[in-house]
Amino acid sequence: MSKSFFESKNPVLNEEKLKSMMSQDDLIGVPYEKMTISGAINKTLVLFAILLATSAISFMMPTTFLLIIGVVGSLIAVLVASFKPHTSPIAAPVYAGFEGLALGTISAFYAAQFDGIIMQAVSLTFGTLLSMLMLYKSGLITVNEKFRAGVMMATGAIALVYLASFVGSFFGWNMPYLHEGGAIGIGISVVIIAVAAMNLLLDFDNFDKAEQAQAPKYMEWFCGLSLMVTLVWLYLEFLRLLSKLNRD
Repeated sequence: MSKSFFESKNPVLNEEKLKSMMSQDDLIGVPYEKMTISGAINKTLVLFAILLATSAISFMMPTTFLLIIGVVGSLIAVLVASFKPHTSPIAAPVYAGFEGLALGTISAFYAAQFDGIIMQAVSLTFGTLLSMLMLYKSGLITVNEKFRAGVMMATGAIALVYLASFVGSFFGWNMPYLHEGGAIGIGISVVIIAVAAMNLLLDFDNFDKAEQAQAPKYMEWFCGLSLMVTLVWLYLEFLRLLSKLNRD
């Protein structure tokens, strides 16, 4: 198995986590079904199809109820998969279904305010996905331990900012510039999008490293789930950025 994968700073995919995912058959030398990159790509496409279907439903009839159950359901599914990766074949499709409900509702909200914003955000999201994949495959950006640690620290910092903003909203306090337009607000959105794009590189590297480590078959669903989470985050940040640009 890949030593560098075992030394990963990723809190979800690290040495102890990967070892715990290896089947007992593997530990005693009995062949077991292993993850492949092609299999993970296929699982990702299945998840995208599920998310697209439920997004279409909630987009056509957006309600606060669908938004709430979508957010809560998808969060629970991600947490379950993170702590118990072997549940990913169930947790990942459940995540995609619930996330679609939330995503469709949010998209409908933006579409009602800004004409054409959804197609712009979708195009930018997939354009970024293809661009980062080309960069990764070309080797121009190497996903080493320092890069991985740096991206994860930046991601964690953004998560804390959003959490502080969410908690503060209950007390009438808003994080300065985070949800505002203007040069600073737009600049913050661009930085967050850049960090989200860097997370795509980590996802691509996890696909490769998990296959090299001969991870169990259910890791195809787990890696697909990880990539979907990043893409949803990227899409939402593009919606936020485009809305700021349209306001200004």
